[in-house]
Amino acid sequence: MEGASKWVLFLEACLIFSSLIISFGNYNVAAAKIKEERAERKLANDDQSGFISIDCGLPKNSTYIEETTSINYISDATFIDTGVSKMLSPESRVTHQQQLWHLRSFPEGIRNCYRINITSGTKYLIRASFLYENYDGQNDLPEFELHLGANLWDTVKLENASLSVTPEIIHVPSLHYISICLVNIDSGTPFISAIELRTLKDTTYLTQSGSLSRLRRFDLGSSSNRGYRYNYDVYDRFWLPRAYNKDWKSISTSFTPDSFSQNDYQPPEVVMSTAATPLDATASFDLSWNPDNAGSQYYVYMHFAELQKLPANESRAFNISLNGKYWYGPLVPKYLSTNTIFSQSALSGGQYQFSLYMTENSTLPPIINAIEICIVKDLLQSETEQGDVDAITNIKATYKVSRNWQGDPCAPVTYLWDGLNCSYDGNEPPRITSLDLSSSGLTGEIAPHISKLTMLQYLDLSNNSLSGPMPDFLSKLQSLKVLKLEKNNLTGSVALELLEKSKNGLLTLSVDENPYPCSSVSCKNKKNNIVIPIVASVGGFCILLFAAAAIFWIRKEKKSHETVYKYNGEAVNEVQMSKQGSKEFQNEVKSMLRAHHKNLLSLIGYCNEGDNMALVYEYMENGTLEQHLSFDCNNVLTWIRRLQVAIDAARGLDYLHNGCRPSIIHRDIKTSNILLDKKLQAKISDFGLSKSFETESCTHVSTEPKGTFGYFDPQYYKTKKLNRESDIYSFGIVLLEMITGRSAITRDLDHAPIHIIQWVGLDFWKWIL
Repeated sequence: MEGASKWVLFLEACLIFSSLIISFGNYNVAAAKIKEERAERKLANDDQSGFISIDCGLPKNSTYIEETTSINYISDATFIDTGVSKMLSPESRVTHQQQLWHLRSFPEGIRNCYRINITSGTKYLIRASFLYENYDGQNDLPEFELHLGANLWDTVKLENASLSVTPEIIHVPSLHYISICLVNIDSGTPFISAIELRTLKDTTYLTQSGSLSRLRRFDLGSSSNRGYRYNYDVYDRFWLPRAYNKDWKSISTSFTPDSFSQNDYQPPEVVMSTAATPLDATASFDLSWNPDNAGSQYYVYMHFAELQKLPANESRAFNISLNGKYWYGPLVPKYLSTNTIFSQSALSGGQYQFSLYMTENSTLPPIINAIEICIVKDLLQSETEQGDVDAITNIKATYKVSRNWQGDPCAPVTYLWDGLNCSYDGNEPPRITSLDLSSSGLTGEIAPHISKLTMLQYLDLSNNSLSGPMPDFLSKLQSLKVLKLEKNNLTGSVALELLEKSKNGLLTLSVDENPYPCSSVSCKNKKNNIVIPIVASVGGFCILLFAAAAIFWIRKEKKSHETVYKYNGEAVNEVQMSKQGSKEFQNEVKSMLRAHHKNLLSLIGYCNEGDNMALVYEYMENGTLEQHLSFDCNNVLTWIRRLQVAIDAARGLDYLHNGCRPSIIHRDIKTSNILLDKKLQAKISDFGLSKSFETESCTHVSTEPKGTFGYFDPQYYKTKKLNRESDIYSFGIVLLEMITGRSAITRDLDHAPIHIIQWVGLDFWKWIL
């Protein structure tokens, strides 16, 4: 019996395929007849507002109305970024509807996905179509997976090049879009011909779990061997003629569409106008199938309508049994009115046999017009949380990310987007926790969409060309533990909250090698901020302005200058601190661990074990600025290079004053503490004497004077009040050294010390002119 059943199933399959060829094949022959029928019918269902009809591979911006169905099709170009458009040969197109003439092939990438915007919570019938027809000339039928979002929908296995495969699923998306993905499983190149979505009423195809994949949908009473779809069916379902059964016969009726009463399922009137009934009026009407997978679950939908106006002495009533047990009844079909009976819960087990049999008082045998059998698809893998998906999609669009970011960002884990990491918590939606876009060629400002990734713990945007301000919204990412922004062109504020988290060890913050990062509190122009004039013409005029500015800064403190250098040598030497002790060592380590800037020397490591104290810095190939200023040296800096070095040092100093929280006063700015790398980029070093302002409102710190003779701020020495202007004075001395090529302190013929300010006041203008 088992072998016989297999042969029956085989013959039924053959008949179905034959019917498909007949019904959906020779449209060039049947088109005129179908058009004529459509013109004769009153089409109340000609509204395609709930339809999305996509012809895959159709040229961008192209649209058309398919001739036999009047369905409006559009190109797939706006729904996907990958794949190659192909077209069937002219002879292959003759026997197929137009939406199957084109296709999109995916020779590159493992997973390629369409993203289609829909209305979340709405019930959709989703159908994909695949027709090979040897479009690639390889005569090699491929096999590949079809995914809906993060879940496997079906495996597309083509067995005949001239027959289309059309998997279909009824699904209620939880997001406002769906992803339909083609996945390469190394069994040929994936491709797709068409994608169609149709909205359904919420009251139809009710299930207690999962989505529904079509197994069979039969017009049981058909005697024409013709299939139907839109616009006979308002939902554009495919209805195939019944499989042959020698124990059945067909009955039909003539009616006008206005006279037929439909329910929410709305099976086509042309389908409901015929019904199957047993040849033997006393026999039962049997329907059966053997599932391929014993673990599968099914829902069955049976559609009934009485087609005969019964006289008073006749009646039709019957019960339905499943595998010999009562299932439903008695059922009395209403005249020209659709009644749908369906399983209230999923059916599971082995073989299924439904039997329709007369009740004792019935005079007529049972009838059935149409049947739908669906397999439950448990799409168990949760899709990434909607807010995260929207955010990462906007980030992709903003930066035009060229990576293969398609489908669900986090699920399944096998296809996790490159550069992302996600968290997975049971049945909860995955969340994006890490985003690495380093060295990705990013330009423009830091995208505000990043702030929507609320569970982000790791963010790396380093080594790009990002510009604009340091955005405050990054401080709103409460879970952020690592933030890498170095090697960009960012300016402006580092949010105080981020600096505080970094100081407290809650955040690893990297902002090195950006031109001008500073604190969000102190980015406004201030009276005593360092100003470096930069003009388009960089000849002698630029240098002259540069010199004039330096002299102006120094002369603002002229009275103090004249006072300090009258102190005897012994008094001045008391503030000369060039060697570091343990306190200075600890101070430098603490300062360097929290100060990060492209114009500050980077601390690589340190050792502090007993009397062994060592600091390890990055290597600076060109030594100190002091070594390159004398006009007698071999590697003297050009005027333009000196100007750039001055700008570099000014940026580093401004970061210490305004970019760090608390602010740092260096206290030992001098040419020997400004180092040059292999590209002659300047970096400030030696933080052993540095001092921090502990509060934002602090204007000065009272402390014993420390510094280097020649660079020391006389006002600081006189009042013992340290502030930012103390460093600015020292930097002014550095500028004068860079302009004149003289040291801060020189000696005359009598070996008396001459400060550079004294020389500037007496001889500079003679020298410069």
